[in-house]
Amino acid sequence: MPSKKKSPPSLAEHRAAGASAFLIVDMISCWDFPDARHLLPQAAAIAPRIAAFKARCRRAGVPVIYANDNRGQWRSDFRQVVAQSLEHGGAGAEITRQLAPDDDDYFVLKPKHSAFFATPLDLLLQHLHVRRLLIAGVASDQCVATSAVDARMRDYEVLVPGDCVASQNVQRNQRALRHFEEALDIRTTRSTHVRLPKRS
Repeated sequence: MPSKKKSPPSLAEHRAAGASAFLIVDMISCWDFPDARHLLPQAAAIAPRIAAFKARCRRAGVPVIYANDNRGQWRSDFRQVVAQSLEHGGAGAEITRQLAPDDDDYFVLKPKHSAFFATPLDLLLQHLHVRRLLIAGVASDQCVATSAVDARMRDYEVLVPGDCVASQNVQRNQRALRHFEEALDIRTTRSTHVRLPKRS
């Protein structure tokens, strides 16, 4: 008797608690790109807060998704990006150690600014039954902003924890936070005040 054919593995194995997901943008890096010397200290400052919020999300059953630039390296994968960051050393490696992905976290590699452009992120969120996207990372006025706008265009509720994003300097970051609130109607509640679902 022929054996029963196994169904292919699902893109996502679980429903997101509270229909929410946490997206971490461009925090895993070697920081060897133009302007990195300005952005890296700002990213290092928010890394502990992102790590703490990630821990809260995991306890609540909210899936964590990493979105990282592929930097034009089309043969790379996310594990390689993590390994290269750790090997590079310095403050960037310390950020990667603090935000090290867990085995059941998700990831997408993006070729451009937005985590949605030419990636399977929208499909992954659909499989996870996500309606609310929490976005952290860098830069607040570039990749975080374009990802947030693309999420809104796809009818996701978006929240950007204001203490978990950064740009090349404090002034730019403050302008980005004002833009989220005033122009995009996206809340920038501090991560410690963001309500997460209670795990059943």
